[in-house]
Amino acid sequence: MQVQPYLMFNGRCEEAIEFYKRVLGAKVEALMRYKEAPQPPPSEQLPPGNENKVMHSSLRIGDTVVMASDGHCSGQTDFQGFSLTVSVPDAPTADRIFGELSDGGKVQMPMGKTFFSERFGMTSDRFGLGWMVIVQ
Repeated sequence: MQVQPYLMFNGRCEEAIEFYKRVLGAKVEALMRYKEAPQPPPSEQLPPGNENKVMHSSLRIGDTVVMASDGHCSGQTDFQGFSLTVSVPDAPTADRIFGELSDGGKVQMPMGKTFFSERFGMTSDRFGLGWMVIVQ
């Protein structure tokens, strides 16, 4: 059994994919656009003009697969009640990733030494997605 996150970016998925490719080294394993579907979704589910938006994508980040979509392209994202954790091997990597994820986002707990890790911090990125960065 696997549990995998499926993230809805409500119209900003392609931007998010490019961001995670740059910051986390994400690799796109699959990407399908709404216009490629055998039967397009009804207009009440997808506003006209969004045919090029991402219907489904699969990203490999390290050993993890994260799936993402533009969903219903309704505008703002609403990631609440969870965070994704990035475990890295050393402090310089943690500091770099934390800084890049935080750019345009909001830091909840600055990166620093804790009783359980050499480096740990919590932030949300420019899409509102929560991240915890930790040195194992």
